[in-house]
Amino acid sequence: MTVITTFKEKKREKQIKYEKSVLREISIKVLKERVQQFFGSSRFVTGLMMNSGIEEACYDVAIEAYLLGATFSRFGYYGESMEQVKPRCEKEHKHLVDTLYNFFLYWGHGSEAIMSESLYYRCEQYVNSWWSEGFNKGERRRKLRLH
Repeated sequence: MTVITTFKEKKREKQIKYEKSVLREISIKVLKERVQQFFGSSRFVTGLMMNSGIEEACYDVAIEAYLLGATFSRFGYYGESMEQVKPRCEKEHKHLVDTLYNFFLYWGHGSEAIMSESLYYRCEQYVNSWWSEGFNKGERRRKLRLH
């Protein structure tokens, strides 16, 4: 007797295997440095960073953005530029930016009213940088046939 599996299960298994292999290239040190780089100079965010949950939320969003970029790198491998690929995942990308921004707003208890626009742009740049890095690493992995 053989076990019957569905295509969804196989696709999910393949996706998990790919994500695990891509995530091996990120270190916690790089995650911490990038959080400091993007949010360390802001007085508002620096005060919030005392809460470890916020830093972990930044890591979660970074990892999701990285995986999103790596997943969509297959289009880059087939000849599309990064600018052409980005609109394909605009909805997911915006969701990640909004999630991080709203997380900061929630934990800030409304004390960031003056800085809210600049904070949103920082969140957007943060997600963009991780998406781009994931895209580049994923494209490189495909060229080396490591996917």
